[in-house]
Amino acid sequence: MRPPVLDPLFAGLTALDGIGPKLAELFRALLLPAGSDAALRVRDLLFHLPSGLVDRRRREEVTTAPDGALVTLNLVIDRHRAPERGQGSTPYRVYGRDETGEIALVYFRAQAQWMEKLLPVGEAMLVSGKVEWFNGRPQMVHPDLVIPLAEADTVPLVEPIYPMTAGLSPKVLRKAIAASLARLPALPEWIEPSVVQRQSFVPFAEALRQAHNPADAIDVDRRAAHRRRLAYDELLAGQLALALSRRRMKKAKGRPLAGDGRLTARVTAALPFRLTDAQDMAVAEIVADMAEEDRMLRLLQGDVGAGKTVVALMAMATAAEAGAQSALLAPTEILARQHFNGLAPICEKIGLDIVLLTGRDTGKVRAAKQEAIASGKADIVVGTHALFQESVEYHDLGLVVVDEQHRFGVHQRLSLARKGRSPDLLVMTATPIPRTLVLAAFGDMDVSRLHGKPAGRKPITTVAVPLERLREIVERIAAAVAEGGKVYWVCPLVEESEKSDLMAAEERHRQLAGLFGDLVGLVHGQMPGEEKDAAMAAFKEGRTRIIVATTVIEVGVDVPDATIIVIEHAERFGLAQLHQLRGRVGRGDKPSSCVLLYRAPLGEVAKARLAVMRETEDGFRIAEEDLKLRGEGDLLGTKQSGLPSFRLADLEIHGDLMEIARDDARLVMATDPDLEGPRGEALRVLLYLFGRDDAIRLLRAG
Repeated sequence: MRPPVLDPLFAGLTALDGIGPKLAELFRALLLPAGSDAALRVRDLLFHLPSGLVDRRRREEVTTAPDGALVTLNLVIDRHRAPERGQGSTPYRVYGRDETGEIALVYFRAQAQWMEKLLPVGEAMLVSGKVEWFNGRPQMVHPDLVIPLAEADTVPLVEPIYPMTAGLSPKVLRKAIAASLARLPALPEWIEPSVVQRQSFVPFAEALRQAHNPADAIDVDRRAAHRRRLAYDELLAGQLALALSRRRMKKAKGRPLAGDGRLTARVTAALPFRLTDAQDMAVAEIVADMAEEDRMLRLLQGDVGAGKTVVALMAMATAAEAGAQSALLAPTEILARQHFNGLAPICEKIGLDIVLLTGRDTGKVRAAKQEAIASGKADIVVGTHALFQESVEYHDLGLVVVDEQHRFGVHQRLSLARKGRSPDLLVMTATPIPRTLVLAAFGDMDVSRLHGKPAGRKPITTVAVPLERLREIVERIAAAVAEGGKVYWVCPLVEESEKSDLMAAEERHRQLAGLFGDLVGLVHGQMPGEEKDAAMAAFKEGRTRIIVATTVIEVGVDVPDATIIVIEHAERFGLAQLHQLRGRVGRGDKPSSCVLLYRAPLGEVAKARLAVMRETEDGFRIAEEDLKLRGEGDLLGTKQSGLPSFRLADLEIHGDLMEIARDDARLVMATDPDLEGPRGEALRVLLYLFGRDDAIRLLRAG
């Protein structure tokens, strides 16, 4: 049960004076993600921090006010000049003066009646805004503060600026935040005293007050001590929740899956290449983990094309040696089928029975597959989330491998314990993730890293080309196709709209088909699964030579003889996504190219992205650069991916705090794992405050 001390912060916004249902809806649009059905709380308002401030402390006289400066003037209102009837585009001007001269206050689309009430002639006023000098005369367009001089003391000269939403005024927002701050209860300190001292942290409530009442520009900087304090609270709540999840998963008793090496030796012999040193090391870490009594919870981070699947196969062969089944979970049917097609020939050679189970299987076919899984005849089961439906029973599930799936969060990891006897878990990421984000999303797991590419892979030449040179690119593709080459042509998501996304792909397909006829295929997100499979099969088998695709080919599709990828409107993609798309080529032994088609002129961030793509193929470096260029909020499209996003913390700026939070959470697990001591009780308050109720439920469940 939530501690009563938090009740004032968990009240609905309508508990604040002046906020009715209509205003609450505007606040919902501002404070919660689109489509969220979460209750809107006072806490959400307090966690909406300023992004800047307006400083009106600079006092000037009219004739000394510098051009472009934000200044505050003491004026006496002299006269009004309204535009004549029919001159709608002419502004309304009010002239005010001080002892040094006159200034025009300029308003567009203003009503005379309202202006005369706002700025009465003869009244002494305090006016603040940006001064512009025009033909030797000063003016101020739409001053942001206009009040009678007698009321000057009622308005702060330094005011925070907040991210806003249409229909909500800054004044209403500031009033609501002030009312929320007044409700802040005294909360127990949940941070380790040595960390408080070392980081110069003020108490939580004081940090929130300072954040919402900045005295200077430095106070809205996310590096300020009070902002770091709030970031640490959020990161600590996340790390503690992950630590509790890890403890719960480790409690579900695992069993040693120690193999004798006979099947892994056969895998190695059946491969047309030898494993890289990085692959050997990852296999050794995983096999050692599996041999322990405790459950394995391991993340395998590999670069695009680094050979993660082979490492997973070695793990699944080890499980089979120990008499257990393995499940390989893929995010899409295309990928599941591809994994199956890639693994089946090797499994046949080494004597392992492998089954593909997807949502498409029905009737007798499905029944036969489920029987093979339940009887233990199937050693390896490959599929989508259908693998974990209630109707699927395993004979003895010992290992679950989750491929390329950021959405496979803590909840899903915990639900696996219900299948089999607490199976070992290996999660593989599609592209490398920055270290701080690994801690945020997978802090409950041990990590193996695969650097580099398998032997024989050639480097990929990456070029950035403006769309004006499209004809040259098409000519180059024609030459490649004439020599038997295969080409991906990727069209972007246009503003997340499926319709425009589809239109862009269909239009490009139509144009290319006009030149290359039946050699051009099309695959997009709205196609039924069978059509997608057929389009990809035609491309893989060479019946088509060019495939126009939306980003459905982003993850894991494997056509080793494809040597060119054209990414249209490359400026719209994030770095990690560009890198992942580029990884569709360069999978064979022929030189490959990636063409980044962009619309000029490029913004600074897009320029930097394309430069990084040209400079390096190292996914680990690209992941860190991506974090620098756009922050974790949008990294790997976190809004869709299920990776955590933060309200108070910024991983690019507060990465050092993530490490401290992880260490602190581990210390708590070692000293007070049930959170029963005085600090443990305070940490329960922290978990509830940041919406980590699921972690509290884990405590209750023991």
